[in-house]
Amino acid sequence: MLNISNTNKELMKLKTNKAAAKRVKVKKNCLCRKKAYKRHLNRAKSTKQLRRLSGPAQIHVADSLAFQSMLPYSK
Repeated sequence: MLNISNTNKELMKLKTNKAAAKRVKVKKNCLCRKKAYKRHLNRAKSTKQLRRLSGPAQIHVADSLAFQSMLPYSK
C-alpha cells in the first residue's frame, strides 16, 4: 500500500470559466462588459445611440457574485 501524507498532497487549482473570461474585463474594482445592440444594422441607428453603446458597462450587482465564482483569479 502507498502511504501519502497530508504534507505532500497539493491542492487542486480552480478552473476559470473561459466563456465568462471572454465576456468580462476586470477593472480596478468592477467587472466591465460590452453593451448589446451594436453588432449589425448600425446604419438605422442614430449617432447618439451608437456613441452611447460604445462605452463599457458594469456587471449588475446581482450577477457579480456569480462572475466572481466563475473567475476565481480575477482579484
